[in-house]
Amino acid sequence: MGTASDSRALLPGMALRPGHLFWRAQSRVSAALATVLPADVDLHAYAALLALSGGVTRSQQELADTIGVSRTTMVKVGADLSGQGLVRRVRRADDRRSYALTRTPEGVAAARRWRRHAEEVDDVVTTGFTTTEREQLRALLQLVAEPDLSIDVPEPLRESVAYLVTHVHARMHREFATALHPLDLMPAHVGVLFGLDEMGPVTQSEATRALGVSAPSMVLVVDELEQGGLVERRRHATDRRAQVLHLHGDTAGLVTRAHALADDVSDSVLAPLTPARRRRLLTLMQRFVTHP
Repeated sequence: MGTASDSRALLPGMALRPGHLFWRAQSRVSAALATVLPADVDLHAYAALLALSGGVTRSQQELADTIGVSRTTMVKVGADLSGQGLVRRVRRADDRRSYALTRTPEGVAAARRWRRHAEEVDDVVTTGFTTTEREQLRALLQLVAEPDLSIDVPEPLRESVAYLVTHVHARMHREFATALHPLDLMPAHVGVLFGLDEMGPVTQSEATRALGVSAPSMVLVVDELEQGGLVERRRHATDRRAQVLHLHGDTAGLVTRAHALADDVSDSVLAPLTPARRRRLLTLMQRFVTHP
């Protein structure tokens, strides 16, 4: 749904939806990365350097699979690392026609340097958590992420709350987008529909704050929903500059179907957790999102 706004409030109903919580949590991680990491440090590049530790060589596809990013992202990361002299291309021993990446001495030093910045991101996003709570959150996220993690994921990434949140969110988003395909909707559309269903008619700015969405993203999503005949903008009765968002009356069935699909995806992703552990994870994730 784009970059989140600065609002950390959660609507009561949305606070119980794992998909929304993980989207909001991932947005907070992204904000922390932008604030904490120096301009020359990229989390995906750091992850790739870690995956090349011990002198191993991997193709870009193998690296993408290992750290859980798309091939497109990995191609860009590989080019950036190569341009900085942190990796070099070598011919693969098993296929002399193709190349793999390996770390240079400069890449080894960069990974060592960058690690403290990555750890600082974890400190920022878990501010206000006790040591016990942070360890609980990490352990629960590891249980959820494990079925979808490559066996080669470097240990520092497995221990990173920020990485685990991002990884679980990516899986939830991917599976929900696939589930919504028959409805011709995307997760961002459904997030706004769920919010309006809970709040009733509200101004566009109120919806933006309540859902933690950036203003430009809200405009784009509402434009698409309006074009699809699902949402209508109406002028505010007493403030003609404000627009009030209304769900169309015939969207109730669609929202109900989307809720069921969201529940199915959440149940699938959180299947490794017992009901008690799932409740604990949701409580910790609510604090992750709302804590100053």
